[in-house]
Amino acid sequence: MDRVRIESLDLEGRGVAHVEGKAVFIEGALPGELVEFAVLRRRPSYELGRLVRVIRPSSQRAAPRCPHFGVCGGCALQHFEPAAQVAAKQRVLEDALWHIGRLRAERLLALIHGPYWGYRSRARIGVRLVPKKGGVLVGFRERKSSYIADMTRCEILPPHVSALLPVLRALIGELSCPDRIPQIEVAVGDDGTTVLVFRHLVPLLPTDREALAAFGERHGVQVWLQPGGPDSIVPLFIGEGRPLAYRLPEFGLTLFFAPTDFTQVNVAVNRLLVRRAIDLLEPRPGERIADFFCGLGNFSLSIARRGAQVLGIEGSEALVARALENAQKNGLAERCRFDAANLFTVTPDSLAALGGFDKWLVDPPRDGAIELVKAIDPVHGPRRIVYVSCNPATLARDAAVLVHEKGYRLESAGVANMFPHTAHVESIARFERAG
Repeated sequence: MDRVRIESLDLEGRGVAHVEGKAVFIEGALPGELVEFAVLRRRPSYELGRLVRVIRPSSQRAAPRCPHFGVCGGCALQHFEPAAQVAAKQRVLEDALWHIGRLRAERLLALIHGPYWGYRSRARIGVRLVPKKGGVLVGFRERKSSYIADMTRCEILPPHVSALLPVLRALIGELSCPDRIPQIEVAVGDDGTTVLVFRHLVPLLPTDREALAAFGERHGVQVWLQPGGPDSIVPLFIGEGRPLAYRLPEFGLTLFFAPTDFTQVNVAVNRLLVRRAIDLLEPRPGERIADFFCGLGNFSLSIARRGAQVLGIEGSEALVARALENAQKNGLAERCRFDAANLFTVTPDSLAALGGFDKWLVDPPRDGAIELVKAIDPVHGPRRIVYVSCNPATLARDAAVLVHEKGYRLESAGVANMFPHTAHVESIARFERAG
């Protein structure tokens, strides 16, 4: 057994230490702790270790609230005080900016906190028939495994959804095809409207539909079916139920979405993140602003509410249609235009064809926006870019291009705890044209 002192966390929430210049990653260890570990895997430049004993625990170590923690892969950091998690994620962001992009932000933004429990308004829950474990399992995947965790509750799901896990096990076990329902997608509006989308690989019998209908009525949830890809979803009863929506009260906005549309999972933190983005962007009447990877208008409509003209670009035509619908329902159609385009294949010519912009808002998926930032004209590009990221590594990579090649300064950066108790790091940065 070896002993090391943990220096920081990595992008997967593992403790990081160094032994004779080699990085060691130890799951379950926290910054500042002295731990004993056993080597699981050796590589030329790093080692993976198994935590054997915490010799000197961190003052920020906490008792996990969930009985499934350590087996379920939904959370990685319940053993770490929530406020300390956010500070550690800020360190992850700073480390990525420096080690990948050779950059330091001129200003660190205040950390964005929100609810730590019951926050997850969207989730994909796995389903598997496992006779050896008593029947159907419903829950997240086990850590580093394709198996479904044997869960009876979940502390990060809304309480009313968590309470349905045992009931769903019984429900699916009674259907004609319990081994052909691999997934349930959960979507909750901020008024509590709840939709469960059941993915099924074979047609359902009339008795199955009756059981699902009774379940929905008994528990006050809408049941939808997904016999194919995401575009195949339909409600069990056409025209039934209230639409899903979330509000951005500070901007007087209500945004509607379909159960499988992408939205941020943490409504409260999303509101704070939108406010932060608008404060950093400072949109004004008369400005023309681009919102790249605009989704269903989460940032676009707030920018338009400040009086600017907005062009939202998104790869999904379905989300473009949803964004336009949201602009119309919020009385902002005259200030917003939305187009579908593949932003991973953008070129300087295709970008120039969109016309000039005063500012950009960029909110890409984990792959980042490298082709977009490489396509910027160093002379006629926007004077300000606000970049919202769900991956510090690709943010740092793209930031390096913006600063070292395109003539921008990294004016500020910070994190938002969008996914408490997980290693996910949501961040935001502002870039200003130098000079």
